[in-house]
Amino acid sequence: MTNLPPVPAGLRGAVDLSSLVNRPPAPAAPSGAPAEASTAGGAGGVPAPAAGQVAVPGLVLDATDATFTQVLEISNTVPVIVDLWAEWCGPCKQLSPVLDKLVGEYAGRLLLVKVDVDANPQLTQAFQAQSIPAVAAVIGGRPVQLFVGALPEAQVRDVFEQVLELAAQNGVTGTAVVDGAPVGEADDVEPKPEPLPPHHQDAYDAIDRGDYAAAITAYKTAIAQDPRDQLAVAGLAQVSLLERLQGASLADVRAAAASAPTDLDAQLDVADLDLSGGHIDDAFDRVLTVFPSLDPQGRDTARARLLEYFEIVGVDDPRVATARRRLAMLLY
Repeated sequence: MTNLPPVPAGLRGAVDLSSLVNRPPAPAAPSGAPAEASTAGGAGGVPAPAAGQVAVPGLVLDATDATFTQVLEISNTVPVIVDLWAEWCGPCKQLSPVLDKLVGEYAGRLLLVKVDVDANPQLTQAFQAQSIPAVAAVIGGRPVQLFVGALPEAQVRDVFEQVLELAAQNGVTGTAVVDGAPVGEADDVEPKPEPLPPHHQDAYDAIDRGDYAAAITAYKTAIAQDPRDQLAVAGLAQVSLLERLQGASLADVRAAAASAPTDLDAQLDVADLDLSGGHIDDAFDRVLTVFPSLDPQGRDTARARLLEYFEIVGVDDPRVATARRRLAMLLY
């Protein structure tokens, strides 16, 4: 079973970016911000992009509240993937190399824009980013929410293919060309992402082939070698969730939980589904609600599952802090 929501069949405007469309232009775009589309020749005799192309400084860019209008304009030519992240977010650091790699492989058919949620509250609110990493697309100036959390490369690739299909349905089939790069060579401009530590790479490779047990072993080995490896701790929590969800039927899981409201295993199964779908508060509340009725062994199991969830969501997320306080009250 995949925990990816299907990309909508049409652009329904799931989030509202209208507050950013008519913003006055910034006096100067910060380094790395997307350049506006241009039909004039560039400096030094760089040829203007052909029809169906848009010139950009790179295929992976940073954007801010002040410069996102340019992203909306670019999205009329080429679909834009938006990565909402933060420096403190461990799962964000796992997902980022995957996004960078895949966008490079698409050779300008997709553009990746990164938004630091801590520095850009308007975009964070506009995209309804209640948990990070959160990934969305902008196609023809309109947004589509894609997924939440650090997902395997194969699943991210599937989502990108759906984005391209949706873009084609809406007439957005252009190409981003890096300023000064000959057409067809834009994919060679982006630097390769830093290699992952060996056990992390082993885990990613295992996840890509669907071998979650091997990925769990790889992350546990990394943690045994360095108990302070927080990326491995978060990765272990995420892949454990994927393993539990494998082959699960949403209807069956919810029916079992509804028929046994005090059964811990049934409630944990639904909490897994809630978390994988981005319903963070629902997942926390379900476990904490059943917690007082549990025996000591059940409480240990529920507490361990909550700690996994905290790692997946990000320990600095305010919802995690709220759930921690509620758990502490129940424990003591």
